[in-house]
Amino acid sequence: MLMRNQASRLVLLTICLMYLIFYVDRVNLATAAPIMQKDLGLTATQLGIAFSAFAYPYAFFQIAGGWLGDRLGPRVMLCLCALIVGASTIWTGVVGGLVALFIARLSLGIGEGPAFPTATRALSNWMRPDQRAFAQGITHAFARFGNAVTPPLIALLVVAFSWRVSFYVLGAASIVWAVLWWFYFRDDPRTHPQITPQDLEGLPSATVAATRKDVPWGPLLKRIMPVTLTDFCYGWILWLYLNWLPSFFMHEFNLNLKKSALFAAGVFFAGVIGDTVGGLLSDRILRKTGNVGKARISVIVLGFLGSFCFMLPIVFVHDLTTIAICLSLAFFFAELIVAPIWAIPMDIAPQYSGSASGFMNFGFGMAGIISPVVFGWAIDLTGRWDVPFIASLGVLLLGAVLAFTTNPGKRFVDVRESQKPLPDTMHEMA
Repeated sequence: MLMRNQASRLVLLTICLMYLIFYVDRVNLATAAPIMQKDLGLTATQLGIAFSAFAYPYAFFQIAGGWLGDRLGPRVMLCLCALIVGASTIWTGVVGGLVALFIARLSLGIGEGPAFPTATRALSNWMRPDQRAFAQGITHAFARFGNAVTPPLIALLVVAFSWRVSFYVLGAASIVWAVLWWFYFRDDPRTHPQITPQDLEGLPSATVAATRKDVPWGPLLKRIMPVTLTDFCYGWILWLYLNWLPSFFMHEFNLNLKKSALFAAGVFFAGVIGDTVGGLLSDRILRKTGNVGKARISVIVLGFLGSFCFMLPIVFVHDLTTIAICLSLAFFFAELIVAPIWAIPMDIAPQYSGSASGFMNFGFGMAGIISPVVFGWAIDLTGRWDVPFIASLGVLLLGAVLAFTTNPGKRFVDVRESQKPLPDTMHEMA
């Protein structure tokens, strides 16, 4: 039974809502971009620069924010993140040109950068080892649900009001979430009023003390680096979908805003299923085999290779229905990667899970810096909106190879502390 107590379920649900809101705020620009591009007089390259602005602070705050999450605790840190995200999203609604848009997206990256590593710290405190991939899968499923509902939601708000109003509405939702989080969540489950002694069985011990440890930066970075490189490959593919999918359908197939939004939403809904399946599959393998490496790596490799197989037809086919189906299946497989790769920092370094996951997701942030500008330049150069997808096929194969270097079963040991034998089974990790 995955969630045995109401408090754990509600904490998980609240974090799921954060992922949904933050991803809507992250990708709303992609749907509004065709209208904003015309209103603000931007080229595809300038639009790519605006897309990439988010990723600069996002990449940096993966590490700094993960450390702050470990030091300050998830309750304070995520509340601050949500307030910054809300204010930045509202600000996006008032921009008048590239510079203002670039700054608004920078601010959004500052707010969202620490959020997922800090949420991983919270989940590490509240989830047993055999719940971790499921928790990461379901939270990221909500993120992909945010991806899926954003295109039609933004299209509806733009048609009914304006693209500016759409940013005002979504920014307000983030501020409401911050209030909810502050009043309900506690960093240490033992201090939560709804927790019973039976509920605490299998949860990590001494969570509050762990948040105050000095992080061994060099050794931890060296241990996490293979995971970071693998996450870069996954991030390259996800940013491709997040930034360019609505524009791809609009320009490559001459669809209007509503139709391109619906096709993009269909692809993103496949990701909702992929995130959930990836988490359930990884945890099931862990419970059945007791082998952490097999549970995480096998699902990640399956995701990369499956995504490659279903993205490949875009090179040879130009039928809208076929392409939409293939991209949906490719995105489903890509999203199988999310739950196990986010569980790996919790497996490797549970006492530093915020910092470790920040190191890992730095690769995702770097992909977000590089890929939008590269793809925008390629589109301006060739006039083809399918070039970014074709160019990403090699990255999928590279990610499958790099996954074998992550070694999730090797627990990180701080040399400053007494060494403990590596647990290789689910029960020993608890």
